[in-house]
Amino acid sequence: MESSESIQRLGLEFLVEFYGEELARHPDNEPVRFELAHLFTRLGRYAEGLAVDRELVARHPEDAIARYNLACSLALTGALEEALERLEESVELGYEDGPAMAADPDLERLRGSARFQALLARLLEEPPG
Repeated sequence: MESSESIQRLGLEFLVEFYGEELARHPDNEPVRFELAHLFTRLGRYAEGLAVDRELVARHPEDAIARYNLACSLALTGALEEALERLEESVELGYEDGPAMAADPDLERLRGSARFQALLARLLEEPPG
């Protein structure tokens, strides 16, 4: 009998195949492209997720969430300097969820960086009022 974890992984792998086929037929289906990047990350297929996230940013250069997700993929693949650059860009583009960024396990490798800490502090500041 297969474990619940392996059954879940099979389901995720099926979705990767399904979404890949959908993108082959409809290359402009951006919600599917976004989901595909997320699935690659969940499966630990970081290099593939990174490639999709780079494509999303190329297609939507002003999208703060796409840029944030790219930063996560970069951090997961060990490109820490570039990850910090993309994270800073995401904030400049309007990303503002400091609590989510503070808790995001994809950014774990950046937590010791002074740049990351400064960016996080900026997002967590209370607005003047």
